[in-house]
Amino acid sequence: MLEVREISKSFKKTVAVDHLSMYIEKGESVGLLGPNGAGKSTTISMISTLLPPDNGTIEYKNINILKNASTIRPVLGVVPQEIALYEELSAYENMRFFGKIYGLKGTALNRKVDEVLKLVGLTERRKEPVKNYSGGMKRRINLAVALLHDPEVLIMDEPTVGIDPQSRNHILDTIRKLNVEHNLTILYTSHYMDEVEKLCDRIYIMDNGKIVASGTNEELKSLLSNEETVEIEVKTKKVEFAEVLKKHPDVNQLYETTKGYRLIVSKRDELLVDIFRQAALHEVTVTGIQVKEPTLEDVFLHLTGRKLRD
Repeated sequence: MLEVREISKSFKKTVAVDHLSMYIEKGESVGLLGPNGAGKSTTISMISTLLPPDNGTIEYKNINILKNASTIRPVLGVVPQEIALYEELSAYENMRFFGKIYGLKGTALNRKVDEVLKLVGLTERRKEPVKNYSGGMKRRINLAVALLHDPEVLIMDEPTVGIDPQSRNHILDTIRKLNVEHNLTILYTSHYMDEVEKLCDRIYIMDNGKIVASGTNEELKSLLSNEETVEIEVKTKKVEFAEVLKKHPDVNQLYETTKGYRLIVSKRDELLVDIFRQAALHEVTVTGIQVKEPTLEDVFLHLTGRKLRD
């Protein structure tokens, strides 16, 4: 349905997107993960026809949208990272304003405004100025605006940043319902791994402007099938202890956590014995240790070497 082939974009000497290719089938929910500065928002801007790539092609239903943007714009809904609403207007007034921009009018406009306000759970608050809304309510109206014209493709750029858990869950449930029950095609970026795992059929991991891995959640986790995660809680962290662990032949990655260390290691029964031995030598008190199967976050750290918010 939507195919991106070898697109690139540079800003002066900075390469934001580097020969990126990806595709989305009709009715799929696809996640785009990457640390800050990976090029996600630039990629979304090019797919949305807001920013032309330096090279490459983007096709929607086999038509080049770089030459004919009107092919995708009428059927595209975009939920931007920043709130894009008029704060002095009410939610209802915002919806009518954007609905008219989409070409809706009369009874059809009124019906659609009522429908999407109900969908995001803000019917009773629709006459209040947006400036009085909480961050979560603004995010829900941001989503509602993107749904007014019944888009075929919905692009969401970190739509739940900085909101309360209740609004976040409501948005996630709404998106999943639209995808499953209405076959809405979704491209979703987020700073939260659990959101992508919950919502997305397939995932692209992006770093330094390139796609470094793609697949389903299980396919990506299989990249670390010969490894496991060891989480160590300690009473006091010591640099010397961490350095010894980093140099251990079975430790592939080490990251500091709030309470200790997180290791991605090769599977070997004797490793835990080595960890406790080194802890004793460096007078580090281990208060807890857990061995787990690798998660999507572990795969992300393995591929990019940094956390999502870095």
